[in-house]
Amino acid sequence: MRSVPFRILILLLAALADEAAAQAGSAPDLGRFFEGYQGCFVLLDLASHQYLRYNPTRSALRLAPWSTFKIPNSLINLELGNVRDASQVTKWDGVVRDRPEWNRDQTLASAFSVSAVWYYQRLARETGERRMHDYLHLVRYGNEDISGGIDRFWLGSSLRISADEQVDFLRRMLESQLPFSSRTVAIVKEIMIVAQSPEGAVLRGKTGTGGSDSSRLNWFVGYVEREGHDYVFATNIEGP
Repeated sequence: MRSVPFRILILLLAALADEAAAQAGSAPDLGRFFEGYQGCFVLLDLASHQYLRYNPTRSALRLAPWSTFKIPNSLINLELGNVRDASQVTKWDGVVRDRPEWNRDQTLASAFSVSAVWYYQRLARETGERRMHDYLHLVRYGNEDISGGIDRFWLGSSLRISADEQVDFLRRMLESQLPFSSRTVAIVKEIMIVAQSPEGAVLRGKTGTGGSDSSRLNWFVGYVEREGHDYVFATNIEGP
């Protein structure tokens, strides 16, 4: 995402939100962005409560969250005290993996940024099955199913969530409707920052990718803060 001109992305999301509000749910044609792939896009303007959706049928389809689950995983482990703050260092386990940026000590901030799976698997194991299940039920995260294994359930295993549910989860986070302290939420908001514009707009989000080369699923979920307004979004795209 960092290679995308941020100013253009901000303007696009804001324009889509404005158009959604003006047309009361009549979405512009976004199909050209998904040509040849299965995909969907959901945008919620928190101020007007107006939604814009491309492919509403798929928007309601539950899929594996992959690394977008690092958002709730961060919230849960900060709240439990398994990690003190965004800068606490966790030692690398010494296992060499395909991504060089994973093969080093990590903080919560760095692990979120480079999407270090081993770090978040360790946090999930520290949380444990009972507490993880309880939290996913409390926050109503997708199908709440962790039966696929405490350090695997979000990685193409048992846990499923839709784009609509991703947006609703983030909405509730922003509106302080989740069982997490303001400090916990503030830390997660900080590590979610992808880019900022000179005018003060902020893009926060998390990607997630998984599956085979013939059918790879890609997520991007988050929100844009622009001129005091929040626009929450979730999109996924799937194909070769």
